[in-house]
Amino acid sequence: MGLLLAFLPFIVFAVVDRFVGPTEALLLAAVVSFILLLRDWLMLGKAPKILDIGTTILFSGLALYALLGGLMGSIFAVRLAVDAGLFAIVLISVAIRRPFTLQYAREQVARELWDSPVFIRTNYVITWVWAFALAVMAAADVVLLYAPDVPATVGIIATIVALVGAIRFTGWYPEKIRQQAAEQ
Repeated sequence: MGLLLAFLPFIVFAVVDRFVGPTEALLLAAVVSFILLLRDWLMLGKAPKILDIGTTILFSGLALYALLGGLMGSIFAVRLAVDAGLFAIVLISVAIRRPFTLQYAREQVARELWDSPVFIRTNYVITWVWAFALAVMAAADVVLLYAPDVPATVGIIATIVALVGAIRFTGWYPEKIRQQAAEQ
């Protein structure tokens, strides 16, 4: 649930963007990101997560840019900035050797498993699957931005398939690893 809640700012962005506009969507997503960050840190006493920090920085920066009159371009350009930013956050988490899923997974397993090579490898695999899904979404944004003849439904379908695939894999893969460990 924690990992899915972390994506709430992106859901807010998508919905508000669709019905109101990109600047308002970026601003509201920044506010939601900040609230989630504060909620975990101050109310629940949890250390800030890489994804929450990155999301707050991403949406705040894009919202500030838009509010200061920065040309955001088409909706596909804004979505590309958001998807590429999220992709960058995920890659940075791997580069600093703290895959973003690790902090969420540690909330669900016993402390003695936290340093297990299998547990850590599982989180790297899941993080790379998310990176791939986000790369697909960013690629769909690029296609829609630079090939205006391509129907927007192509991007919508690519996004849905990528997200559903990553979500399902995130639920399925740890269970598969647990079953393999039980069989050994």
